Amino acid sequence: MSAATLTGFFTGLSLILAIGAQNAFVLRQGLLQSHVFPLALFCAASDALLIAAGVAGFGALTAALPALPVVMSLAGAGFLIVYGITRLRAAWIGGHRLAPEGEAHSLGRTLLLAAAFTWANPHVYLDTLGLIGAVSTSFAAGMERLAFGIGAVFASFVFFFSLGYGARLLAPLMRSATAWRVLDGLIGVTMLAIAAKLLLGLV
Repeated sequence: MSAATLTGFFTGLSLILAIGAQNAFVLRQGLLQSHVFPLALFCAASDALLIAAGVAGFGALTAALPALPVVMSLAGAGFLIVYGITRLRAAWIGGHRLAPEGEAHSLGRTLLLAAAFTWANPHVYLDTLGLIGAVSTSFAAGMERLAFGIGAVFASFVFFFSLGYGARLLAPLMRSATAWRVLDGLIGVTMLAIAAKLLLGLV
């Protein structure tokens, strides 16, 4: 069972380490030290639900509904384009510093954005419902497969809380407006690049 748990942990961690819209958002909120705990908890809990569904075999849904990946890709790309342009605009205008007045979002808006980055992102479903679900089938149904899922879920909790609270280590570097312009620019480019990848995948 311990081998299954470790496999689940490192499988989940290897997938979640890739730079993505959700990770960039958590990093930014961590730097602002704004709603870090509820945000990290929301992202990890969302992953837990999707991983549980994947391990339970929910990945068959995409086979039953062939149009679903296309709809998800279009919706996700549209959201990423809007948010990416917003961050590029912030980078162009500048003037932001660490925890500037009025820069931090309310808890409600923070969680709404997190929900969009999580549930409107087709890659999240591919990783959790698809890949993790597929790997889980190599373990016997029952306790071994459950242990694999627990390991993958634990990886999400470790990652998001480490990213959110670990971002504070970068705080000394983010006290200048220039540093924030660079960060917002990188986040904006990342968002647009992911959106482009989603749209190109439909061609």
